[in-house]
Amino acid sequence: MKEDHAAIRGRGAAGNPPNRFETISHVCDPDWTDPEEPAPGTQFLKDSSRSIIAYNDSPDVGFDASVNPYRGCEHGCIYCYARPTHEYLGFSAGLDFETKILVKEDAPDLLRSELSSPRWTPQVVAVSGVTDPYQPVERRLGLTRRCLEVLVEFRNPVVIVTKNYLVTRDLDLLCELARHEAAAVFLSVTTLDGDLGRIMEPRTSHPTRRLAAIEALAKAGVPTGVMVAPVIPGLTDQEIPSIISAAVKAGARFAGSVPLRLPHGVGPLFDEWLTQYMPERKGKILNRIRAIRGGGLNDPHFVSRMTGEGAFAEQIASMFSLACRKAGILGRGPNLSTAAFRRPTVAQLSLFE
Repeated sequence: MKEDHAAIRGRGAAGNPPNRFETISHVCDPDWTDPEEPAPGTQFLKDSSRSIIAYNDSPDVGFDASVNPYRGCEHGCIYCYARPTHEYLGFSAGLDFETKILVKEDAPDLLRSELSSPRWTPQVVAVSGVTDPYQPVERRLGLTRRCLEVLVEFRNPVVIVTKNYLVTRDLDLLCELARHEAAAVFLSVTTLDGDLGRIMEPRTSHPTRRLAAIEALAKAGVPTGVMVAPVIPGLTDQEIPSIISAAVKAGARFAGSVPLRLPHGVGPLFDEWLTQYMPERKGKILNRIRAIRGGGLNDPHFVSRMTGEGAFAEQIASMFSLACRKAGILGRGPNLSTAAFRRPTVAQLSLFE
């Protein structure tokens, strides 16, 4: 059963689609919905995970190990491929994903323990990968910063992807890692249109603030790039050259790009979002997505899921490559080093305390 929902200010999703693992779901009757009811607030729930470093063996992801201090993301990006991960927790990929945030309070201690283990092979750790480590609650809780402090202690290399200017708060730590060729940051810029960003990714930093973050990081000596992702065919693809140009002008030294994919419940959410905000363009956008995704809204296969297929996918890739060449970008990122990695002694640890 398809529900019709009204847009909710400050939220990407307008409702909660059924969890694909559950046989029973709650369906709201629009006739019983109070339009004056306040928007749902955010709940922060304790996550009692016993480990913090997650591993993947994907051939198309640029890292094997990642740390995510939070599950769910208050940024509320309607297109987020991570939304279905909330279904494993018994929640919905819709509003639940952006209003029920699980907080890994023990993340810094778990990270220190895992890096201290002789089983740990020094390698690049991605702080992100699923949800944004600098989403709004990070300003108050500081879990990402404390994880970075641990990575500085061990001089373990890190790469960060974020949509939030808050990353500049941690310049001191990132600069220290950069001294050892052990840090890189990507700012994800999907559009330069602030009005589009406000409805598509409502609680992220404004595009101009993301460019300002690139500038601040680059001036401080932290290798910084731009991630043009996701590229939405028929909506944001034409912005690729201007995004690359603006990011390089701000100081970006490298760039990456991934076309939109809409796994599981994200497809219906995005469909509903298009109906609410741009019904006259909906048909074109969905047809373009299907054209690069083999007739569907998602491609789960390795390699092709990150590039898309067909003429429109090739056009997007060519536009990105040409924009990078014109801007002087030659690669997707720096080669980070593990040469400075160390396991601090008790005496060294006391200095950080």
